[in-house]
Amino acid sequence: MFFFFLFFYGASQLIQDAQRHGVQIKPVDITISGWDCTLEEQMTKTSRPAPPNVRLGLSRVKGIGLKAATRIVEARKTASFESTADLANRASLNATEIRALASADALCALAGHRREALWAAASHIRQSDLMREAPVKETLPTIAAAPEGEEIVSDYASMELTLRRHPLALLRPTLARMNLRSAMELDNYPTGRLVRTTGIVTCRQRPGTASGAVFVTLEDETGIINVVVWNLLVLKQRRELLNSRLLTVYGVWQSEGEVKHLIAKRLVDHSHLLGGLRVESRDFH
Repeated sequence: MFFFFLFFYGASQLIQDAQRHGVQIKPVDITISGWDCTLEEQMTKTSRPAPPNVRLGLSRVKGIGLKAATRIVEARKTASFESTADLANRASLNATEIRALASADALCALAGHRREALWAAASHIRQSDLMREAPVKETLPTIAAAPEGEEIVSDYASMELTLRRHPLALLRPTLARMNLRSAMELDNYPTGRLVRTTGIVTCRQRPGTASGAVFVTLEDETGIINVVVWNLLVLKQRRELLNSRLLTVYGVWQSEGEVKHLIAKRLVDHSHLLGGLRVESRDFH
C-alpha cells in the first residue's frame, strides 16, 4: 500500500501531509541515514516512547545510487566520518557523488551548511591512488548561508522535496494581495461561492470515464485543493492546464460534507512566481 501511495502522490506531497499531521521528518544525514527512509524512536520527558521521527534516506538524493550508499553505510560501521575528505576516501566516492551529497545538504554534520559543504566538496574529493592518503590542510573562508528561498530551490533540485517552509508560504503575502485564497481558507467556504485560489500542480488525471474532464490537485502550505476542469475549458485553455507549475484557478466552490472541490471557470499560469523552483506533477490517464 505504501508503494502505491508513493507512486500516486510523490514524496513531497506525502511529506507535506505528514508534517501537517505532526509527524517529524528529519533530513538526510551522512552520519545517520541508510538507503531507505527509516523510523527513529524518541523518548519524552516522562520516559514514555513518543511517536517516531522519520529519517530521510540516501535514496532521496539525486546522484547517489545504491552502490555508493552501501559503501557509505559500510564505511560508517568501521568508524564515524571525521571530515568530508575522510568520507570521500573511505567510501570511495567520486567528485560527482560528493557534490550530490553537498547539494542535498546531507553533509551538514561534517562540513556545515550547504554552501560550506559545496566549497568543501570542491576540495575534498577522492584523489588518485598515489595521493589518496596525503593530508590536506586548507583554511576555509567564512561563507554565509543562502537565503531561505534559495535553499528551498536547491532542496527541490537535489531531492524533489523540502523540509523547510512550503514554497507558497514565502509567496503568501503576494498571493494575499492578489486575493488568492489558501486551501485552509477554502475549507470553510460555503458551497456555490465564487473563489480564486492558486497552488503548485502535483497531479493531473483524465479518466476515460470522465467525459474529457481533467482533475487537478493543487498544493499550498496549508493543504490541497481538488479542481475539476470540464472538457470545454480543457479545450479552451489547454496550454495553461498542461504547462503550469503554479496554477491559479477562478471558479465555483463546491462543498458537500467531506467532498470539496473547485469547478474551474478560468485558468491562469503563474509559474513565473516560482522563479527557479522546478517541480514536477504526476499525470495519469
